[in-house]
This record gives sequence, C-alpha cells and structure tokens, in this order.
Amino acid sequence: MSGPTIQSATQADTLVLASGSAIRRDILNGAGLDFEVIVKPVDEGAIKLAMLDDGARPREIADALAEAKALRVSKSLLAERQSVRVIGADQVMVMDGVLFDKPTSVDAARERLKAMRGKRHELVGSVVVAQDGQPVWRYLSETRLWMRDFSDEFLEDYLKVEGALVTKSVGAYRFEGPGSQLFSRVEGDFFSILGLSLLPLLQYLRDCGAIAS
Repeated sequence: MSGPTIQSATQADTLVLASGSAIRRDILNGAGLDFEVIVKPVDEGAIKLAMLDDGARPREIADALAEAKALRVSKSLLAERQSVRVIGADQVMVMDGVLFDKPTSVDAARERLKAMRGKRHELVGSVVVAQDGQPVWRYLSETRLWMRDFSDEFLEDYLKVEGALVTKSVGAYRFEGPGSQLFSRVEGDFFSILGLSLLPLLQYLRDCGAIAS
C-alpha cells in the first residue's frame, strides 16, 4: 500500500487484509502498516442464517464471518506464499435483541435511522488472523452507542450529505464522518466502532514479530 510505513524492513511476514472495506484499509494505512488487500467473497448471508437457526449469539456470528474471510484468503495463498498473515474482520449490529444487515437503499436507511433514534444499539465485532490456512489469533469487541433524538429535518439533511454511503455500513452511518453527529454517547473503542479493533491487533503483530516492537 502507499504511504509511510514503520514495519521492519527485515521482516519476512506479509500482511494481507481480507476485506474490501475502505475504512479498514484507511485504519491500517493510518497505523503505518505495509499490507496488501485480497478479497475472496464468502456467502455471509448463508452463514448468518444457518447460525441464527442454530441459536448462535451475535458475537459468535461476527467471529464466524471474520474467520471465514480470513481463512478463504489464507487457504488460497497456501500454494504460492509462506509467512502470510491474513486479517479478516466483521461486525454486526444488534438493537432490541434483533440482528441487522446493511440497509439496501437510502429509503431503507431512513427508516432504519428513524427506528434507531433515541435508542441504544450495540456493534459486535471480530478480528481474526489466519496463517497457513488456520486461525492463529482472534479478538472480539462490543461497543454501545446511544443515538440522540434528532429531528426529521436533521435526518433529511444528513441523508443528502451522505447519499448512498449510508448503505455501506450496518448502522447507516460513518462514525468517522458526519455520522458522529447522530450520537449523544458511546461506550467502547473508536477503532472497534469503525469495524477493526486496531490496538489489540497491533499488539498481536508486535508479539509475534510481524511488525517492529
């Protein structure tokens, strides 16, 4: 990736992000990591439905999705590369005990945000690192967010500014952008809200020698 890095120049490990998420790329770039992006699609819908039918908890679903993404890419690289650490991540939203998917349109996002205002929801996330086709590290996070009781006028202005970007996240907001104005209170790590628990991941990479300590 472009930009300055602080990863050890003598380190043989290669880091791969198994996600097409722009904000996850930005987080790793901002931390000065040298990595590449490889995305191998997994059937997230099928995984969620099967696990929900089995009574799985949201944290188990987020973890399974992150692991599936990391393993899919890690296994695809087995024949051609060594010492590749693949980072997979996923996040689900829970409100009133219900698991939500990303809104499919701006109109769906509008209705989602109307239902969320004045209420609390949780973002449950997982980061899984795979190597040689096996998971070698994982981290689970949960953040709690209180959405303020904003006006209909504010909501329409917000939707005009964000446009189709509201369909790119499960909560219909970019917390690192104008979406921060939707909230009155949050409990949890900033990076976990964005979808990638950076500080625990960096500590793991330092502990295993993948980046400079």
